[in-house]
Amino acid sequence: MSALFERAGVDVGMIVILLIILVAVMAVVTVSMSIRLSRLTRRYRLFMKGKDGQSMEKAFGQKFREIEKLMKISENQQHDIKELKRKQGKTLTRYGIVKYDAFDDVGGKLSFALAMLDRSNTGFILNAIHSRDNCFLYIKEIVKGESYIMLSDEEIRALQQAVSTEEELL
Repeated sequence: MSALFERAGVDVGMIVILLIILVAVMAVVTVSMSIRLSRLTRRYRLFMKGKDGQSMEKAFGQKFREIEKLMKISENQQHDIKELKRKQGKTLTRYGIVKYDAFDDVGGKLSFALAMLDRSNTGFILNAIHSRDNCFLYIKEIVKGESYIMLSDEEIRALQQAVSTEEELL
């Protein structure tokens, strides 16, 4: 066999040295892989401690079902929040009130104009006129900050107060 290598012009000693180096490198790689495998095995055993593979699979399945259930609940809550925001936009959250004396012979500012508006400045003005003998109530519709019926000075001031009222954020 050495005659074969001699005819090829290769030194047998050099091949042996290269093979020894290759075996040493392979031994180092094998030891390194063995250490990594033992660490991984230790971590796996710690993870599975007290449980068998099937019970872990069941636990993961249960957690995934819980996550799906929570996602469905979250979707329902998002829908409910949108609905509440839509309804909240229609609530009468802006107001203005002006108290006044409707007649010279009646004091104490018992008459008043109350404006109640939503976010789009749509709502009503309630005007209560108090006299010695009677109390009269008038209501006027407001659409986007305007009335189709002529307003008194007190009603105009109440409307201006309501329009300028800042809404509190939720």
